[in-house]
Amino acid sequence: MSAAAPRRSSRYAIAFETIFRKEIRRFLRIWPQTLIPPAITMTLYFVIFGNLIGRRIGTMGGHDYVDYIVPGLIMMSVITSAYANVVSSFFGAKFQRFVEELLVAPVPSHVILAGFVAGGVVRGMLVAGMVTGVSLLFTDLRIAHPFITLSVMLLAATLLSVAGFINALYAKSFDDISIVPTFVLTPLTYLGGVFYSIDLLPAFWQDVSRLNPILYMVNAFRFGMLGHSDISLPMAYGMMLLAIGAGVVWALVLLERGTGLRS
Repeated sequence: MSAAAPRRSSRYAIAFETIFRKEIRRFLRIWPQTLIPPAITMTLYFVIFGNLIGRRIGTMGGHDYVDYIVPGLIMMSVITSAYANVVSSFFGAKFQRFVEELLVAPVPSHVILAGFVAGGVVRGMLVAGMVTGVSLLFTDLRIAHPFITLSVMLLAATLLSVAGFINALYAKSFDDISIVPTFVLTPLTYLGGVFYSIDLLPAFWQDVSRLNPILYMVNAFRFGMLGHSDISLPMAYGMMLLAIGAGVVWALVLLERGTGLRS
């Protein structure tokens, strides 16, 4: 190994840390807008679906309904927060044109991507922690498999952060960064088993539901917390890892080509 390699690695580590710390400062500086709203929204879900409607539903999957929806609501907060953090941050860098400083710096694309994604993951995890705290007001939360719970949360936050980065690369206006969350992410989340078991659906719609990637995140997370899942756990992990790998490759190719950056 040449003497330049350690110096290069050190330089890349500094670049990653700089991007990462900037991302953390960005959403912590405006925490009333980035951390509090998801907690308030999920509180309303707990009150309406958990307390009011849940009493009429009774049980689902062998659990009280309020317990059943807790993992889905936590995962929903992770998905929306991680995605929103990266798509808004990177598009903001494009809009204000300081992303050009990153492009001309001797920093490889994977370091840039890793810095933004890490920031999205941290925001997703912080919001998940707050929503988990809120859930304790409505139910006695017990985690059946802590490692699975944490690993699924990290994988989901990583996947949605990468997806947000890709959206930001393609986006040409602020309207473009709201189209995917509104017309793609929200429907997929609501149809991803957050509020119901796909076992309630006819066979055809169960098969259709299995095309929804969020279904695998929600069910794997539910297994980690409750020990119950509609989906095979190895399949859920496989789908998430495959999606992350494909997303990272896609994002790096776009970044190398300068898609949405040099046009």
